[in-house]
Amino acid sequence: MQSIQGVGVSLKHQHFQAFIDNKPDVPWLEVHTENFFSQASTSSKYLAQIRQDYPISAHCVGMSLGSAATNCPVREQHLQNIKNTVDWLQPGLISDHLSWSASGDGHYLPDLLPIPFTEEAFTIVANNIKHAQDVLQRQILIENPSSYLTYVDSPITEWQFLSSLAKETGCGLLLDVNNIYVSAHNHGFDPLIYLDNIPLNAVKEIHLAGFSTENIEGKELYIDTHGHRVCDDVWRLYEQAIKRFGALPTLIEWDTNIPELAVLLDEKSKAEAIISKVIRVKESSVYASVINGQA
Repeated sequence: MQSIQGVGVSLKHQHFQAFIDNKPDVPWLEVHTENFFSQASTSSKYLAQIRQDYPISAHCVGMSLGSAATNCPVREQHLQNIKNTVDWLQPGLISDHLSWSASGDGHYLPDLLPIPFTEEAFTIVANNIKHAQDVLQRQILIENPSSYLTYVDSPITEWQFLSSLAKETGCGLLLDVNNIYVSAHNHGFDPLIYLDNIPLNAVKEIHLAGFSTENIEGKELYIDTHGHRVCDDVWRLYEQAIKRFGALPTLIEWDTNIPELAVLLDEKSKAEAIISKVIRVKESSVYASVINGQA
């Protein structure tokens, strides 16, 4: 199991050969775990070569941690498939989403569906996280969702819900800065309040991505499509996140309209520049404090 540090990028099949042949300067790569359940697949054979040179983070989309369904055979088989893949890949980090996708009749739905932020939902999600961590024998990171509608019965804020999950289960948090920005716009809350209320030691990874805009019934809605460059406002929010949480492993996430690898590498460089800027400012501040103290 290799350490995950610095700014990584999503590994897509369009770029497999480039990573094998050219070995671009990227400290780590993220894969969607479900794409590699079969080690005999062509994609897995490529990944077996690539992982010799790059640490891997396993990002899951199907644990359905928000599902209230009990004794769901499809979900349990899915979790076992994840374990088999994790045992093979030995990823540095494992993550999934604060959402549900498995129904009580044993079927999967093709989306990451939202949950209400209630005490009842909290108990369900916490128990599911504990179970997943027991099966995998690893800590998992929970990613904050992007959302477009809210439940009437959600007395707990999203940041309180996530913070309490980390405390109750020992899971980590994957802070998707783009998702915070998207949800903040859609629901009218201050994204800085979100950041300020997430415990410092809970966040283990950050995601960055691009979004799309839709006009629905006269309202401008931001949609988390992962198909564009990171916007300026999200870069500014990312800088605030780095100031608060430190230089955490950061992923440039891109899942639709896959561009040339050079575009992902350019976005990676922007993230690295922000990290370097924050570190320089902190070091200058510490130096000034020391000088002033000596004076």
